[in-house]
Amino acid sequence: MTTHPNRRAVMAGAAALMIPAVARAQSMRMRVSFDDQEAVYQLFDNATTRDLISMLPTELEIKDFSTNEKIVHLPRRLDEGGFEAFSDETPGDLCYFLGWGNLALFHDDYTFRDDLIRLGHIEGGVAPLLHKGTYPVRIEMI
Repeated sequence: MTTHPNRRAVMAGAAALMIPAVARAQSMRMRVSFDDQEAVYQLFDNATTRDLISMLPTELEIKDFSTNEKIVHLPRRLDEGGFEAFSDETPGDLCYFLGWGNLALFHDDYTFRDDLIRLGHIEGGVAPLLHKGTYPVRIEMI
C-alpha cells in the first residue's frame, strides 16, 4: 500500500503536536515548601489549575485550618472554570476553595462540597502537611 506524501506529512505533523502536549501533562508538578517540609503535587489540567500556575512561583503563608487541612490564601481569586463534581475525595487532594479564594491542602478525610475545585493530588504521602504551625511558603512548578 502506498501512502500519499501529503498524508504522511499530516500524520507526522499531528504526532509532533501531540508530543509537547504529553510532555506538558507529565510536567504539571508543583512543589510546596515550608519550614524544611516539601510536598509535591501532580496537577490536573483544568482552567483553575492553569490560572494558579500563571501566578507561580510565589511566596505566601501556609497555616493549619480545622483538623484536616492546611490553607494558603492567594493574592487574587482564580478562574473558576475548573469546577467538576467528584466523589473520590482522598487525603492528599489539593483544592481551591471558592468561598475564600484559598488553596486547601487536605491531609485527612474530607467531603466534596460544591465550593471546591480539585487541582491535583500529592505525591509521596501527606506527612509534610502534618507539620503544625504557620510558616512562609514557596509554591513553584518543577
